[in-house]
Amino acid sequence: MEARSLAPVLRVLRGCLHVLTAGLLALAAVRATSTDAPYAAAVVTVCAGFAAVYGAGLALPPVRRSKRRSAVWLGLLCALWLLLLVLTPDALWTAFPLFFLQLHLLPLRWGVTAVAGTTAAAVTGFVAHGAAATPGAVLGPALGAAVAIGTVLGYRALHQESERRRELIEELLATRAELAEAERAAGTLAERERLAREIHDTLAQGLSSIQLLLRAAERSLPADAPALTHVREARVAAVDNLAEARRFVRALAPPDLEHGSLVGALERLCASPSGGPRVEFAVSGTPVELPTPYEVALLRVAQTALANTLRHAAAERASITLSFMDTSVALDVVDDGRGFSPHEEQAGRRGGADGEFGLGFGLRAMRSRAQSLGGTLSVESAPGQGTALAITLPLPTPAPAPREVRA
Repeated sequence: MEARSLAPVLRVLRGCLHVLTAGLLALAAVRATSTDAPYAAAVVTVCAGFAAVYGAGLALPPVRRSKRRSAVWLGLLCALWLLLLVLTPDALWTAFPLFFLQLHLLPLRWGVTAVAGTTAAAVTGFVAHGAAATPGAVLGPALGAAVAIGTVLGYRALHQESERRRELIEELLATRAELAEAERAAGTLAERERLAREIHDTLAQGLSSIQLLLRAAERSLPADAPALTHVREARVAAVDNLAEARRFVRALAPPDLEHGSLVGALERLCASPSGGPRVEFAVSGTPVELPTPYEVALLRVAQTALANTLRHAAAERASITLSFMDTSVALDVVDDGRGFSPHEEQAGRRGGADGEFGLGFGLRAMRSRAQSLGGTLSVESAPGQGTALAITLPLPTPAPAPREVRA
């Protein structure tokens, strides 16, 4: 029999089946000895052998865990039962526990066939011992077989429903854990980006201005001025702290930007898709160092746009172009996919059947990133003509150098 964890109710039912089997065997043995049946000793011997084989199958793990050994064990029990049926008509009632064993250990089709054969053998053996073929003698085993089949089929249906619910609960728990982890990761990344932007826009800019002011003061002081040494030390401290602030901002940048530039991160992004369109990457103009918020915004827009292209656009080719211009930097994502209608963007719905570029939250998030840095985001598309997305950010103007103060 299978080694499975049984519910308490099923354990009780199985225990009752074992007790019923022992009771029916004991009844057959007692009746054989008390009525001076011609084969009383043989009946007692077969009953004892049946009980021993039955108990061994329950006690030995190899029999419970192997389908082949279980089938052999069941076949031996059936053979002993048939021998007992030849010796005494009281073996008729011992067929009832066999019904449950056959339905439990055999596939459903073969189990029902075995139950039908056992029922026919029980009725035939009972009548062969000289008993009258009364309706009770025929209907009794047949009703027992029907009850056994109905009970087992009902249990199997309940078990399957329980398994489906268990799997559903496990899926829900796993999904909830994944959502919690995704929310935690998104919150962590958002906070890192916010801190990086705040440090860059406040602390780093302030230290840069202090450095420039100290440099101007250093140039304006006479070479033998006593305060010149303190000014130089202050300027060196400002330079060191500015470098430390920039390193801190870099450490807070997204993981894709931690070990390289924006260009390198975009190259890795274009090389990563598998099973989707071929993605090309190009750089136009002379790359310049961008503030961390700019790099984060451009990388996030590229990731979102390319992800939606891979999922929804059914495109064969896509390209990402990073363009450095005199006063701005732009990122273009173009594909030859199925595209969508402009009114779908205006309605804030997903792009038709494909949902390309995630019209809705995804597009609003990209526009929000662009607007937070003073830039713009544009999307051009038409059904069957692909999609082109472009984000343009104005380059930050460097702070003017302070005028030298002459003594």
